[in-house]
Amino acid sequence: MTQPKDSNSKKPASSIWGGRFAGGPSQLMQDINASIAYDQKLFAEDIAGSRAHATMLASQNIISASDLTAILSGLDQVEAEIASGTMVFSEALEDIHMNVETRLSEIVGDPARRLHTARSRNDQVATDIRLWLRTRISDLDKMLQALQQALYDQAIQHCTTVMPGYTHLQTAQPISFGFHLAAYIEMFGRDRARLMDCQSRVNESPLGAAALAGTSFPIDRHQTADLLGFNRPMANAMDAVSARDFAVEFLSAASICATHLSRLAEEIVIWSTDRFGFIQLSDAFTTGSSIMPQKRNPDAAELVRAKPGRIMGDLISLLTVLKGLPLAYGKDMQEDKEPVFDAEQHLSIAIAAMTGMISDMQAQPEAMRAALAKGHPTATDLADYLVRELKMPFRDAHHVSGSIVALADQKGCALEALTLADMQAVAPDLTADILPVLSIDNALNARTSFGGTAPSETRARLQDAATRFQLA
Repeated sequence: MTQPKDSNSKKPASSIWGGRFAGGPSQLMQDINASIAYDQKLFAEDIAGSRAHATMLASQNIISASDLTAILSGLDQVEAEIASGTMVFSEALEDIHMNVETRLSEIVGDPARRLHTARSRNDQVATDIRLWLRTRISDLDKMLQALQQALYDQAIQHCTTVMPGYTHLQTAQPISFGFHLAAYIEMFGRDRARLMDCQSRVNESPLGAAALAGTSFPIDRHQTADLLGFNRPMANAMDAVSARDFAVEFLSAASICATHLSRLAEEIVIWSTDRFGFIQLSDAFTTGSSIMPQKRNPDAAELVRAKPGRIMGDLISLLTVLKGLPLAYGKDMQEDKEPVFDAEQHLSIAIAAMTGMISDMQAQPEAMRAALAKGHPTATDLADYLVRELKMPFRDAHHVSGSIVALADQKGCALEALTLADMQAVAPDLTADILPVLSIDNALNARTSFGGTAPSETRARLQDAATRFQLA
């Protein structure tokens, strides 16, 4: 393990702290205190906040018009330098705020030193992370919409492609492949709704709250909120700098979404196995083995399946940081950014990979239909027939149907392969009308209730989903 150099040596007093400190922090203190290694990601948001703050200060006659012109011009140069990679960040300046302000001072001089009037790094960082997250949520929403579109494009082609529906991973009832995929369209739709609902709480402005108590300068927080596209300024200055529940809410929504992605990834892994063979994935989303030349491994799906562990960890990390933290700002809150950045990055990768896999996969209808030959998937249809046509109470019908299933097992055949005489030995009142009921396709077509698997109903619900989620 590499040890920090000169960990006990003191440096000259930092310009950040002004006259209060005669000596500077130790190297070790600087190492633990600096956040510029990761919060430089917020440079565009930090500069946008400074532009709005400076514009408001000038409109309130707190700084001069010439100061504003110099600040805005200097901020343009700083942003260009950072974007081009020519600006060198300093750990001694700790964070993105002081790095930007210091470079601005080098460019325009005294006007830059007036920029921090009526604000604090406490409200700056809260503003920056909200601006960054607001944009990322919109990006994630578009990505999830693209995933829904990929699912829709596959589902609409496979409304009559029969496959087993499973409970407990045991054959349950016949469904269509399109019906199964449509379930995920709805799940990811709820993920989009959660993220956009979260965004409404993200989109409130802390700027102007200053350190925790507001300011005596005649600022206009509504103006800066409008300039930055926030819905409103936050109503309590202490809450504005202290609140990170919006970040926790994002991480919670991200964890739920990652869990949905993981469930679909697991199904892709299962469907693509030799034992199932329901789908095929191309070389684009599979890998080989270093020793077994025949292998095609669904590595992309397996990696998506693993992502919730990381993203849930980010959620627990931030919750643990905030647990028991008194108001207002504490340096602990510097630990808020990395979990949010990490979760957003890995959720984005997972969504993109899943969209690619869904678009890429090729259904294998023959294998899906063949899988219905086992497990007696139309047993419920038999019970329903006994209730509907022979007026049996459902519990009695369930018992009779189970007895007929046991007979099929005894004979080693599928339920629909039993003769009418075989079934009448258990239920004498059965007629030949029962025979078509046990057909896989008839069982699929029979489930016409709202949200059911009948092809006509699946198509109707897919069209409804296309409208609700703005799919093509």
